[in-house]
Amino acid sequence: MTAYLDSSAILRRLMRQPSGLLEWKLIRTPVSSRLTEVECLRTLDRLRVEQKYTEDHLVNLREGLYRILTTFEIVEVGRSVLVRAAQPSPTSLGTLDAIHLSSAMAWRERTGVSAVVATHDSALASAARAQGFRVIGA
Repeated sequence: MTAYLDSSAILRRLMRQPSGLLEWKLIRTPVSSRLTEVECLRTLDRLRVEQKYTEDHLVNLREGLYRILTTFEIVEVGRSVLVRAAQPSPTSLGTLDAIHLSSAMAWRERTGVSAVVATHDSALASAARAQGFRVIGA
């Protein structure tokens, strides 16, 4: 399976939270936006500041994140992705989710492959469905 994964799907797996993607092991071609790295690292840093995890645990989580991301095809957030993300959407969508959806659409256009969108975010899931993507995780 080819899947575009947002940060919610990756973080839930990385942090071994309940209700992670059941289909994770079926994903052969993982794809994500460069934005995902930033979002995940900001989340981990916020957890450090809030003292939710020990420093050693956070180091392990960061290492695990980088290990996961090395297996991904990354869509760079260039002007074309941002211009598309700024366009009106058929559903209510925040900025970061719009960048994720725009990245998934750019990857689909570039490769001709329609990846499933893996997210635990209901707004992104609805918008992805509205753009013709199959969605898992939400």
